[in-house]
Amino acid sequence: MISRRDTLKLGMAAGAAAALAPTALSRAAPAPEPIITRPIPKSGERLPVVGLGSSATFSAVAGSEDWQRLRNVFMSMLEHGGTVFDTAPAYGASEEVAGQIVRESGLADKLFWATKLNVAQGGSADPARARAQVETSFQRVGKQVIDLIQVHNMGDVEMQFSILKELREQRRIRYAGVTTTFPRQYELLEQTMRAEPLDFIGVDYAIDNRVMEERILPLAADRGIAVLAYAPFGRTRLWEKVRGREVPSWAAELGIRTWAQYFLKFVISHPAITCATPATSRPANVVDNMSAARGPLPDRAMRERMAKHIETL
Repeated sequence: MISRRDTLKLGMAAGAAAALAPTALSRAAPAPEPIITRPIPKSGERLPVVGLGSSATFSAVAGSEDWQRLRNVFMSMLEHGGTVFDTAPAYGASEEVAGQIVRESGLADKLFWATKLNVAQGGSADPARARAQVETSFQRVGKQVIDLIQVHNMGDVEMQFSILKELREQRRIRYAGVTTTFPRQYELLEQTMRAEPLDFIGVDYAIDNRVMEERILPLAADRGIAVLAYAPFGRTRLWEKVRGREVPSWAAELGIRTWAQYFLKFVISHPAITCATPATSRPANVVDNMSAARGPLPDRAMRERMAKHIETL
């Protein structure tokens, strides 16, 4: 059975063989296609459509001693056109370790740094604790201005988002928003999108998880709210579904060579998605992910073909 790592190895081997062919040696390598970007509706600032998340495997490595691997992950993302990094105090050591890495490496100002706020317990959040968590996030990344802070998992939105609005007015943060990946909170998310001046939302969206297409993504487009797509691989769900299977040959029409590119191109082809942030702790996976942000994206007919193929597996 072929894992994501095995697929990448096969692709690199094929690439190396092609590079040694006489025809390849006789001509210059073509320039890479430009990375796809999308505007943040409230400002027009453009972001690459693929970035980096820090839950799951990233968080696990952050809790170990292998920080060099994470440093290489950041370098790989930046070298291949990515800038968006999404983290949270709740992701174990992720925010703290990532902050130290980018400070020491001089990368902090090259990244669009998105973190979160949530100290809600039992439905309510203490304002002093919320402000303290925000200040800790500033200290960790070492930036005078953080690009984006969102209320994590809709925790006491009334109180915690009021703090973010204050910080935005003070220009200590550039954008503010809310997140959830819990279906039980989707109704509250929709209500908040209508009631609050959100710049961003962060939600779960994948080729086999399209609930957001029904109400949330159209509302985001209508309200001018940027969208970060979380769990574009369904966490591990999609990898389990395609284990041992090859990417369909017709996907090559879009330049797709791997399942990661297949899943990501589907997600970012929705016009309401600003950026997908898959988490990984492997530089090779970052390069693979960023490849999805180049070349053609599927149109509506191809999106349905891609989704139906996954349904048959």
